[in-house]
Amino acid sequence: MSDAQMQNRRSVLSLAVNSKSVLYAAFMPFLKGGGIFLPTNRSYRLGDEVFLLLQLMDDPAKLPIQGTVAWVTPADAQGGKQQGIGLRFGDDESSRSARAKIEQVIGSYLGSSRQTHTL
Repeated sequence: MSDAQMQNRRSVLSLAVNSKSVLYAAFMPFLKGGGIFLPTNRSYRLGDEVFLLLQLMDDPAKLPIQGTVAWVTPADAQGGKQQGIGLRFGDDESSRSARAKIEQVIGSYLGSSRQTHTL
């Protein structure tokens, strides 16, 4: 893939999560380093790089997360699953910090059998 094509496969997304239940449904703790589901109509491929600015509930701070696409849910997915991507968090300090913050926020929801956007 050429440098120009690689540049086209990188993107910046923003996600504002307004409740613990929405965050739980989007969080992907089973990925190494963690991850999050992002609803999007844009087309992505596995391995595409994405920079995410994540805002949790009423916190005005935006958590910067560098990651790669590890999951793609197409528009016509079975079971009426929402179209989007699963972003696997990178191994940098800001991504580890974001995972820790997410786990702190959803706390007792972790390990729940409630339905999510992924598994």
